[in-house]
Amino acid sequence: MKDLSQLSFLQPPNPGLQFRSTAPLAGQGAASAEATAENNPLREPGAKTYQMRDLLADEPPEPWVRPFREPTIGYAGRSGVTPTERQRDSHFVPVEDRWRLGFPAWDRDGGGHPVGKDAPFTPGRWFDPFNQSVIKGDYPIVGQHTFMTLTASSDTLLEGRQIPTGTTAFESTRGSNQSEFFGKPNQFLLQQNTSVSFNLLHGDAAFKPADWQIRLTPVFNDNYLAVQELGVVSPNVQNGTTRSRNFVALQEWFFESKIADYGPNYDFASVRAGSQAFTSDFRGFVFSDVNRMVRLFGTRFANRDQFNLIWVDQTEKDTDSFLNTFKNRHENTVIANYYRQDFIFPGYTTQLSMHYNRDGPSLVYDNNGFLARPDPVGVYSPHQVQACYLGWAGDGHVNRFNLTHQFYYVTGYDNLNPLAGRSQVIDAYMAAAELSYDADWARFRTSFFFSSGDGNPRDGKAQGFDTIFDNPQFAGGQFSYWQRQTIPLQGVNLTNRMSLVPDLRSSKFQGQSNFVNPGLYLFNLGVDFSLTAKLKLINNCNFLWFDRTQVLQQFVFLNTIHKQIGADLSSGLEFRPFLDNNVVIIGGVSGLLPGRGFNDLYTPLNGHVSALFAGFMNIALTF
Repeated sequence: MKDLSQLSFLQPPNPGLQFRSTAPLAGQGAASAEATAENNPLREPGAKTYQMRDLLADEPPEPWVRPFREPTIGYAGRSGVTPTERQRDSHFVPVEDRWRLGFPAWDRDGGGHPVGKDAPFTPGRWFDPFNQSVIKGDYPIVGQHTFMTLTASSDTLLEGRQIPTGTTAFESTRGSNQSEFFGKPNQFLLQQNTSVSFNLLHGDAAFKPADWQIRLTPVFNDNYLAVQELGVVSPNVQNGTTRSRNFVALQEWFFESKIADYGPNYDFASVRAGSQAFTSDFRGFVFSDVNRMVRLFGTRFANRDQFNLIWVDQTEKDTDSFLNTFKNRHENTVIANYYRQDFIFPGYTTQLSMHYNRDGPSLVYDNNGFLARPDPVGVYSPHQVQACYLGWAGDGHVNRFNLTHQFYYVTGYDNLNPLAGRSQVIDAYMAAAELSYDADWARFRTSFFFSSGDGNPRDGKAQGFDTIFDNPQFAGGQFSYWQRQTIPLQGVNLTNRMSLVPDLRSSKFQGQSNFVNPGLYLFNLGVDFSLTAKLKLINNCNFLWFDRTQVLQQFVFLNTIHKQIGADLSSGLEFRPFLDNNVVIIGGVSGLLPGRGFNDLYTPLNGHVSALFAGFMNIALTF
């Protein structure tokens, strides 16, 4: 017998080729069997008859195995496999590029494969992101194991918002004959990010972890901000009330290599070095960023356990686009975490983690001319912060209930805290939990968040919890007014964009962690509705309180400040018109109804604090 190991596709024999069995049928002799074959009604007239022994001979009378010449279904491009052998006989056909086997054209519905209609065997095009294509990693570009993925994306953000806006020390407000300390709160923001990501990967696609990969992602940013007061877009009031900037960043660039395979279940260990995205816990409470890292990661026990060991060398962020620059931030972070799936309950994953952050002393003004480090309050002198976070988290479901929880304890040292005016020993903690229940097309949620506050800024013990670089997806996330908006307060920010903690730092993106802060209590009620397969409605109500207010009292020179911040109401829509992530449209409205504590901080000289509202639309297109 010939070697059939390289046989890729067999075509049926020629219709004129007939087979004759030499074995007699039951109760018949050989002559009767031959007569039966000759009189077969399916036999074509004049067809030649062969005995089975002829077909098993080294050289059959005529070949019946031929290369299959049909094209591939997707856009396969040129084969990257160089043929190493030719067909020598009719027993097998060498087809060495196993990814580009063809199939006969088939139009099941007879409609010509119209655009937008999903049907089997739809021909691919180079510009088609939905069907197979060589530029989307469905076919190798070199050999059998080297794939390329090219991804282009556009992310457009339109946002209108109201935030408390203090006036400058030189003019009361932009308008004349006004003496109010707080001016008009209206602002408008436009952010446009356009990126092209190139990924080169060597492996067996989805069958096992990559042997190595390289990724490059440049991002082109344009941003525009319009406000109603002077001294907001720049400390120089002559720069007016609008700002337009653009920036180009190489946001992602890394090389990854697998260093070990162990066990029979594709457990592995890999190293990735360069600028890359990483979130250190399930919801991004302490660290979630794209930055320079060296990351050792892998799996154990048939992928039931996963681990990460990371060293982060932070770069400076661009002030207006929030993208990475190539300037050194003089801040380093070490992160180690370990996950175990199906811990106690099937579907529930637990995690242990450690973060160590060292932020060195520096003096930095941002691109708009504002002081970013150290915080422009108190004794704003360069200082060093060292903090170690120990955390335990869980995420998953227990029967029909979905559960997420997180606890962190942080200890460390700040050698000169600006607000306290002295060195501080850090001793703080936070806790968060979310419980939800799915009932058909609705998900009912409730959640709780707590970050400890500092009760005495002068006792040398910093008890206000702060993060490294957080981006929490919790209690409304991007839809929440409290989390989405930066709320300024006399040179620093009560809260920073995409953060929960009221940490009184100059900026989450360029400032230093501040553990002398009031802390927060948050209680959330929410419900999500899957209105259709394409449209989802997200609703949240957050009730907010400060944990301690002594830091605020010292900062704004008030004898008493109430703990009640207010209520944060939000509602948003998420629309995926093609049931995938190629086109995603997200929009939302939110409002902060001030409580007594917020009124104490932001009450104008005349009147009262009005409710603050915001709305946004985010259009993300991906090819």
